[in-house]
Amino acid sequence: MLSCSLLNPTLTAQAASSSTTVYEQRIIHSPDGIGKYYMGREIAKVMGYTGAGWLERPSREEQEQPSKIVSVLNLKPNDVVADIGAGTGYLSFRIAPLLITGRVLAVDVQPEMLEIIELFKHEKNITNVEPVLATLTDPNLPDESIDFALMVDAYHELEYPQEVMQKIVKALKPGGKVVLVEYRGENPFIAIKRLHKMTQKQVRKEMQAVGLVWRETKNLLPRQHLIVFEKPYLPNS
Repeated sequence: MLSCSLLNPTLTAQAASSSTTVYEQRIIHSPDGIGKYYMGREIAKVMGYTGAGWLERPSREEQEQPSKIVSVLNLKPNDVVADIGAGTGYLSFRIAPLLITGRVLAVDVQPEMLEIIELFKHEKNITNVEPVLATLTDPNLPDESIDFALMVDAYHELEYPQEVMQKIVKALKPGGKVVLVEYRGENPFIAIKRLHKMTQKQVRKEMQAVGLVWRETKNLLPRQHLIVFEKPYLPNS
């Protein structure tokens, strides 16, 4: 990569320019967003830990059917799954029993959410869920260490989506999957704030930008897309 940059100064300049212009800040913006735009999309405000009760609401299964998410992942017993934006660990604790020798890395930027996950670990007596404290730009996962990265209603709130996804791609093993679940932005009748929904077209555009390959979109959930991407295998050098 270094030799390529030295031989092609234009490429170096373009890379430097793109890194500084990938985001746009606007003064006039939606009250539900942070005024920061990525690839034409305004980034939504984060739901803080004070909203943890909404994640654990009894009606969630009926409204969103998250158990279907777990059933279509086709997990192997030794898989390592990163639940990015894990929140209270709602999905983490439903995935963990399927991973006999594997584990779930419950990743979140809010220490308060990770404290809730630790509490649930003891209550549920589940040992293969590991809380991971992330930063706004880094999920803190080792390179080529995970088989799946799952993000449920979380990606649209990432303040630095490109940086986080680049790190997730590095953390995936070759052939590893990214599974994004987002409320369907194409449907104006889904009663979720606009910035907390995404169209499949926008999701695919943003994932392609970090080198992920779209594999399929499943619309088996009542109100959300389930979109699967893959980290391609690189040819042997």
